[in-house]
Amino acid sequence: MKQPSSKLLLVFTGAFIFNLLFWNEKIGVNAVIFDAFVCTGVLVLYPSSRSNKIRGWLLVAQTATLALVIIQNTILSKLALVVTLLLFVSFSEFTHQSVFFAGGSIITNYVAAVPNVFIEFGNMGGKRIPVSGWIRRFRLFVIPLAILCVFFAIYASANVVLSNLFNAALDSVAHWFSNFFSWFSLERITFFFLGAFIIAGLLIKSGASWFSDKDMNCHNDLSRKKNRLKKWRETALADLLQLIIGRAATGNLALKIEYRIGTASIILLNILLAFINVLDISYVWLGYGIDKNIQLSAYVHEGAGLLILSILLAMFVLLFFFRGNINFYRKNKWLKYGAYLWILQNTLLVLSVLCRDYYYISSLGLAYKRIGLLFFLLMVLTGLITIFLKIYFTKTVYFLLRVNGWVAVVLLVISSCVNWDVAIARYNLQHKATIPPDVHFLLSLSDHALPVLQKNEDVFQNAASRNTDYFFNNASHSPLEYFNYRKEQFIVKQKQYSWLSWNVADASVLKKLE
Repeated sequence: MKQPSSKLLLVFTGAFIFNLLFWNEKIGVNAVIFDAFVCTGVLVLYPSSRSNKIRGWLLVAQTATLALVIIQNTILSKLALVVTLLLFVSFSEFTHQSVFFAGGSIITNYVAAVPNVFIEFGNMGGKRIPVSGWIRRFRLFVIPLAILCVFFAIYASANVVLSNLFNAALDSVAHWFSNFFSWFSLERITFFFLGAFIIAGLLIKSGASWFSDKDMNCHNDLSRKKNRLKKWRETALADLLQLIIGRAATGNLALKIEYRIGTASIILLNILLAFINVLDISYVWLGYGIDKNIQLSAYVHEGAGLLILSILLAMFVLLFFFRGNINFYRKNKWLKYGAYLWILQNTLLVLSVLCRDYYYISSLGLAYKRIGLLFFLLMVLTGLITIFLKIYFTKTVYFLLRVNGWVAVVLLVISSCVNWDVAIARYNLQHKATIPPDVHFLLSLSDHALPVLQKNEDVFQNAASRNTDYFFNNASHSPLEYFNYRKEQFIVKQKQYSWLSWNVADASVLKKLE
């Protein structure tokens, strides 16, 4: 274990580096330097976690997202970098298996960040820094330095080249001091302490290990537990069941009664869902037989939203019935068969939502929510598959959370591989003959889409300005004028950044626009 002074030194060094890297800059090359500092600090302070295989995979994912920040520089890639970095830190400092519990541990780090810094200061109490020896050595050089200054002044007066070099050096020192004292503005000091807070949460491990202990005490395999009848009768669930079906709910045959209720519920829900799926297959899958009087947005947004809600509720229903000893009931095969059928039918429902989203994209083009829905449906499918595995292999809810958490992290990294603003602009404008361009939406895309929009300026020229006016510089402007204004602003801003903000995406856009 490193000395407390090492942690404090890294925290305040990191705050200084954070200030230098990110003040008046955007995320680019500076993210690489900052990430390298944090990872090195974690490895130095917590060397015992180097053999952790999960942490190794997280480091690979973090490196990939760091490369994506430099190449794509999208909000999604930056989010993926932050998530993988936090998980890497959490798995390095604590013992974890699940990303949810690891997230809890990193939250406790930040909750205790400020107290932890003061604790580290307190641990250094009583240590005095010996300065008397340095003072004695300095006194020995006072006379030699004075003699040196006198002769240097004489030589500088006699030599023009030396005098010019000396004046240039003085100007450089003066410039450095002027920049140094600009740090003492309120905004810069606040930014410094923000950096200290961020670094402290990353490098100083919290003393609270509740999430880590809870994580390691959880198991993937479900075990049978003997329920004490007297204790069961005191639960709220027992009271509810007794209110509905009488004393049988809390008697010796309570498990059998629960099995019958579950089987009847699953059968009825399967019948209802089968009717819904037949309608969707007939009207959505085979013919797109939608009533012309129904708005497409309502058909997709409201219909898909309610269907997703029904799928999520279906997952909770299955988790409720297979939460405990019903998994070990010898005659539960019909309940399991009904659950498998319901999972299959919900999978068909997911495909119906996918068809709706496809129709929406083919009619109105790509948009953020339509793309997000695709990834959300992948998560829903993963959830249905893991629920099947839970029932079939008698797994715990912890197993579901652990697997789905990791799938979410993987999908986040994969989704950050694409610059979606560029993809949206390119797809919608390539199909502008069949998809009416939404000029307002296109002009709301990030600066990375500007080169694609520049190739299709005719879209802005043909737009009805009375419906798409843009207000800037105290005047109302047309879509084309607003597009040109955005180009000019992008070029101006890019020239204000230093090399710390450089990234491939912005450099490519700047080259195409100039």
